[in-house]
Amino acid sequence: MNRRIVIVTAVPAPSAGYLPEAYRSLCEQRLPHGWEWHWVIQEDGRTEAVAPYVPDDDRVTFRQGRPGGPGVARTIALAHAEGEYVRVLDADDLLPPGALARDLTALEADPALGWATSRVLDLFPDGSTTGFPGAPDHGPIEHGAVLHHWRTNDFRAPVHPATLCVRRELLLSLGGWMALPASEDTGLLLALNSVSRGWFSQEIGLLYRKWDGQVTGQPPHVGPVEHEARMSVIEERTRALAALQWRTTPKAPQQRSPLDDVIR
Repeated sequence: MNRRIVIVTAVPAPSAGYLPEAYRSLCEQRLPHGWEWHWVIQEDGRTEAVAPYVPDDDRVTFRQGRPGGPGVARTIALAHAEGEYVRVLDADDLLPPGALARDLTALEADPALGWATSRVLDLFPDGSTTGFPGAPDHGPIEHGAVLHHWRTNDFRAPVHPATLCVRRELLLSLGGWMALPASEDTGLLLALNSVSRGWFSQEIGLLYRKWDGQVTGQPPHVGPVEHEARMSVIEERTRALAALQWRTTPKAPQQRSPLDDVIR
């Protein structure tokens, strides 16, 4: 039986039309021998708008639920995420070739790593792209490094949480994504870095689409009162986890990983 990486996508109705492009980017992924992917699409609500765009593929599971925001949708999707690793993919974003294989390579090579992230390019409607300055070096991210950078750089994390690939057991142990109306993925990223070392790849791991309807571009996302409250609870949770001094325990490495045969 193949080992599995699960891609979890929360879909609000306005983003449904981008699902076919996300699917094509998934189908272009070349996984290492012995691995397969499964895509769990969770609509944030119950409408008639999303289902027509869901691919007819046995590797795709589609579910609906009460609206609660992307964090709630992703977390409830974990009920159908039967695999060792969970990779985030927003409905309007794209995976460049090799993204999943690089995540698996990093995490399988070092059992002490709990999660992996990668570089992002903004993708604009005209097809042009632009990167982000200040990315960390290629390699491990030590405990607490994300919080330090986030706190000293106007609440901007050094790595993008939309590129997160995480061990499923670790994700569940932290309760999934934070129960926040936004920044729920940043909150999870900081929590993960409190209990586990991570990895950053300088290779492009995501094309982050910029368009007028995206949630992060709407006025409520940057409202100062809510923003301050979100940042406060994220920081307090992260510091509380760090104070517990809980660290994930590495598992014994396998004698040989299927990733030895990865197609580069």
